[in-house]
Amino acid sequence: MSRMFGTVSRGVRAPIIRQGDDLIEIVTSSVIDAVSSEGIELRDRDVVAMTEAIVARAQGNYASTDDIAADIRAKFPEGELGVIFPILSRNRFAICLRGIAKGAKKIYLMLSYPSDEVGNHLVSLDALDEKGVDPYRDVLSLEKYRELFGYEKHRFTGVDYVEYYMDLIKSEGCECEIIFANNPRAILSYTKNVLTCDIHSRRRTKRQLIAAGADRVYGIDDILTAPVNGSGYNESYGLLGSNKATEDQVKLFPRDCKALVDAIAARFKERTGKNIEVMVYGDGAFKDPVGKIWELADPVVSPAYTKGLEGTPNELKLKYLADNDYAELSGEALREAIKARIVEKDSDLVGKMASEGTTPRQLTDLIGSLCDLTSGSGDKGTPIVLIQGYFDNYTTE
Repeated sequence: MSRMFGTVSRGVRAPIIRQGDDLIEIVTSSVIDAVSSEGIELRDRDVVAMTEAIVARAQGNYASTDDIAADIRAKFPEGELGVIFPILSRNRFAICLRGIAKGAKKIYLMLSYPSDEVGNHLVSLDALDEKGVDPYRDVLSLEKYRELFGYEKHRFTGVDYVEYYMDLIKSEGCECEIIFANNPRAILSYTKNVLTCDIHSRRRTKRQLIAAGADRVYGIDDILTAPVNGSGYNESYGLLGSNKATEDQVKLFPRDCKALVDAIAARFKERTGKNIEVMVYGDGAFKDPVGKIWELADPVVSPAYTKGLEGTPNELKLKYLADNDYAELSGEALREAIKARIVEKDSDLVGKMASEGTTPRQLTDLIGSLCDLTSGSGDKGTPIVLIQGYFDNYTTE
């Protein structure tokens, strides 16, 4: 009889990770102990994933606001700069902003509107329509913004991020002027020195600013790309992907992850004889239909993964086959026809009608999103996720 379960995702409990801990041993033993306790058998191509947070913690990849400030002073020696397109987040950006303000004399803070890049809204689109504001063209001063929209608070956090960010900057003895615009070039009317804080559009923003005549252009991914006074760092992403650790410290996105996932896969092979795929994951990539927040505030879903997780799904749409190619069949005949079609399917189904509607995303983005939802971001205590059956299909026995 065919296996009745398909994909199964399980959160695996693990010790609280501290700097210097041996993640290779901890991840491997935690999974092996967990499956043994539940009578579960590991299989080839099972996926074991760990949150980026425990990797960065084990690495001790932290930096203080003083470290951030030192790098800002080195890159913007004039002390005046535009900080544009930050996301609205106490966890993701506020501590970074504190460090930036420590290293500056005056900040022109330019916020995108009606929402930030990942969907946190300052105001609603309906409010823009009601007030006759064109977000593609209109540049608003703080005074005009308040006149039009008042003091809007985030629906989930209850925070007025405009006021919160301004007060935070001023608390570090830095002058602050806030403007609202969606064209990065708008900042050049205030300053030619710019730190762009957007995540997924950062390369285009930098290119546009340089072409428009900016003097100094850096992204938040250029801050702490090397140690400052012995701090943590990330050579690829800088402060991108960082999280609040304390009121004065951030945990950076982990580095050197490829060697780690390969070593964990090798340890699983040594201890179980199975070929386990391993990955590190951060934020998933999905959108909340109520709050409109797109979860992905990390620069990538997965900074490292084993080779078997490369690529995209190559799947047939079963309901398409049932409704079209085999519409005259039912029962066992339909089942056998579809199974035969799966066995015979092309190695590349891109553009084929029978694959239309399957999810055209990288495997690591799909699996990482599943892991993020499984582990959660609170007190579940499951920073490791075991996924079984992800690469099965209707023919798998």
